Amino acid sequence: MNARTMTDISLLTKYVAGKLPLEDFWEDFGGEGANASPIDLLNIAFGHAIDEMSRPIDAIRHQAKTVTVGTSRKEEMLRGVLFDLLASLKFAPKNLKAENILALDRIQKAIAGVRGYTLYEIGDLDVEGHPTDGTTISIVNRGGVSVGMLSRAETSKVLMGTKRTLARTGNLYVGQGRVDGSPLVIIPLLKGGAGVSGLLLVHVEFNQTLSPADKVEILGDRYRDLRNLVNEYNLPWSDRYLESISLESLFGEPVEIIADQIRMKLRP
Repeated sequence: MNARTMTDISLLTKYVAGKLPLEDFWEDFGGEGANASPIDLLNIAFGHAIDEMSRPIDAIRHQAKTVTVGTSRKEEMLRGVLFDLLASLKFAPKNLKAENILALDRIQKAIAGVRGYTLYEIGDLDVEGHPTDGTTISIVNRGGVSVGMLSRAETSKVLMGTKRTLARTGNLYVGQGRVDGSPLVIIPLLKGGAGVSGLLLVHVEFNQTLSPADKVEILGDRYRDLRNLVNEYNLPWSDRYLESISLESLFGEPVEIIADQIRMKLRP
C-alpha cells in the first residue's frame, strides 16, 4: 500500500470515529471532499488499498459488502424532511456543524412535515466569524407559508435577537417563534471561512403522536436535564410525565419551567 493511501485511511478513520472535529475535514480534504463525507472518502481509500494490495477475490467481495453496508447507513442517517430540504437548496453536510448534523438526525421523528422556509444570508462578520454591531441579515429565498409573511429583515438589516445568538453560537434551534408561537427549526449554515454565513428558518409541523420513549430519544440532553430537575424536588421520575407535554413546550420552554409544571401536577 502506498504512503498516501495509508495516510488517508488513518486520518479519515479518525474523522469517521469522531476523534477529530468534522469542521477540519473540509480543510484537509477540500478538493476531494467538496460534496462528500469522511465515510465517502474512507470507502474510496479502502478501495484503493484493495487494489494496491491485490487481495484474493473473496477478500475483495467481503470488503465490497462492508463498504456497501457503511454507505447505506450513512445515506440512511441523512434522510428525512429536513435533510431533504437542505439538499433541495443545494446545501451539503459540509455546510453544517458536526453536532448539528447529529441533532438534526435525532429530531427527525419529531418532524411530521415542512410548511415553509426562509433562507437568510449573514454578512459583515468580523475576521473570526463573530457578529458585530455592523453585521447584517437579509432574505435570499423563501418557500411555502413563509411567502408573504412579514419579516423584520425586510425593514431592518441589523442582525439581532435570537438570530444573532444563533449566528454567534452556531447552535441549532428547535422550538417556537417568539411572536406567533409557531413551531420552528432554525439551522445555522456554514460557507467557507469562519462563522455562520446563513440561517435556514423552517416552519414545521411536530408529530404529536410520539410515545414517551420516542420523546426521550429526540430530547437527548434536555431529557436528562429535565429528569434531574424533577428529582431535585424529591420526586420520582417517570417517562409518563412526557405524555401530556407538547413537543413545542418540550423543545421551546426552559427545562426549569417544564419541571415546575410537572411538580405542580404531582402536588397532593
